[in-house]
Amino acid sequence: MSFLVLADIRKNYGPQTVVQKFDLDVERGEFISFLGPSGCGKTTTLRMVAGFEIPTAGSIKIDGKEITRLHPNKRNVGMVFQSFNLWTHRTVLENLIEVPVHVLKCPKDEAVARARKLLARVGLAEKEGAYPAFMSGGQQQRAAIARALCMEPKAMLFDEPTSALDPELVGEVLQVIKALADEGRTMILVTHEMKFAREVASHVIYLHNGQIEEQGPPDQ
Repeated sequence: MSFLVLADIRKNYGPQTVVQKFDLDVERGEFISFLGPSGCGKTTTLRMVAGFEIPTAGSIKIDGKEITRLHPNKRNVGMVFQSFNLWTHRTVLENLIEVPVHVLKCPKDEAVARARKLLARVGLAEKEGAYPAFMSGGQQQRAAIARALCMEPKAMLFDEPTSALDPELVGEVLQVIKALADEGRTMILVTHEMKFAREVASHVIYLHNGQIEEQGPPDQ
């Protein structure tokens, strides 16, 4: 069985259908890129995979376990949002260890060690004591990626992670995402960075009106 399976997914908000007739199998290590115009269902689909939204119909399974309201499976995926969603009143290190320590009950010294290792990996080792307000947008987004990785997720989801950044900061975030892809991580990226999707994704899906209109390898 594929690592991630979306079967006949539909999502309604009242009378409005946002996602319909959506089927997708993702193997371990695949890097899927969702492309398409605003409002086509890309982010909603990603939020359903993350467990923040539950499908109106159909099923989503991650590593054989179905996402439901009682079992949202959020621990299996790490999600990076358009806005960085860092706690502004806490340092970068405190942001990274909050969920592992207080939700996953990870020993604090272990969580701190993991967080410092991940901060070094995204080029922010010297920023562990900094507050988000004193960091650039690119640094904040890299910290958000490290925070998601602190959960040791089985898959990473990125919802237009560079859309809120100034153009000169986009490259540093894409470089981190590419490095994660090179490690063979299972990832889904919603993006308008067409060149990056073509170079890095193993499979590209174009959505329109909540449906998959075209899909295949990037070259195709």
